[in-house]
Amino acid sequence: MASTHVRLGIVGAGQIGHIACEEIARHRDASVVAAADVHQRRLNEIADRFAIERRYLDPEALFNDDEVDGVYIATPNVHHAPLALAALRQGKHVILEKPFALNAAEAESVIACARERKLVFTVGMNQRFRTDSQKVRELVRRGDLGRIYHCKAFWMRRSGIPKLGTWFGKKALSGGGSLLDIGVHLLDLALYLSDQFDPVSVSGQTYSEFGPRGLGEGSWGYSDRSETGFDVEDFATALIKFQSGASLTLDASWALHQSERDRMNVLLYGSEGGASCYPAELYRNGKNGYEIVQNLDLPTPYPHGSRFHNFINVLLGREELCGTPEQALCVQRILDAIYESAQSGREVRLAPAG
Repeated sequence: MASTHVRLGIVGAGQIGHIACEEIARHRDASVVAAADVHQRRLNEIADRFAIERRYLDPEALFNDDEVDGVYIATPNVHHAPLALAALRQGKHVILEKPFALNAAEAESVIACARERKLVFTVGMNQRFRTDSQKVRELVRRGDLGRIYHCKAFWMRRSGIPKLGTWFGKKALSGGGSLLDIGVHLLDLALYLSDQFDPVSVSGQTYSEFGPRGLGEGSWGYSDRSETGFDVEDFATALIKFQSGASLTLDASWALHQSERDRMNVLLYGSEGGASCYPAELYRNGKNGYEIVQNLDLPTPYPHGSRFHNFINVLLGREELCGTPEQALCVQRILDAIYESAQSGREVRLAPAG
């Protein structure tokens, strides 16, 4: 970009859209100049709150706005890949909310379009930018853990299903439940921290025990209650193996019986040490016995702690993109395989990424 100020458009005026506008407003060289949502009331709410003048009920109209450099797409999951494609075809850089797509074929088409048109595309994974995550990534980069041979990733809510009766619980609109909503965060983070993006096999299982009974609702979501039924999983578990010989276990629940209200972490096990991500800690044999090193004093490559600031800084030529399209595609292939394994009851073998 030749400009020194990035003009962004927001597609989707839900709860996450408001959070995005807050983050973008903290960047001195960017602003949200346009918003789109099919719901007039929610569109006006976000536009009024953040003084956004250009308002569109049709996302395509926003994509055709010459005063917009890039867009953030945060709609129900079924629209993610189609809207990303539409934006890219109109020459807009794109930061997309997770999950990337409903399947790898959709994801591949988006990547191909961005590559062909030489536009920046990323799936904005916010857990990568937390300070603790960045510190653990630095431990791995320096080799403090040695060869990482296993990871445990989990996000376990006791009662945290997004607003019941909305698109979150309808597979036709969401593509899936807890795995695509919160499991994707910890899956992506585990791959990023361990630098493992070469999966060879996946075994998975999904369960739906609370949502169908109208139980386990949390506090997330602005969407209206307009959907009936609940046909996605509220708990998913998986085992992923990598070409290097390393393995990863993943657990993601919206609702289940446990002592804590909310548990989340990525644990790394290496030949020379182990690490916890939340909080960032290092475990290793020291000169005076076993050490648990807390309050790690390590550099962080993204001190702003924001996926949006990274996206903006990439457009301004100031940073490297943290989450590459190829990494996002790897995550999508694993998600597809977990659902396939859960449905078939068999392990799914993955061919090397081409």
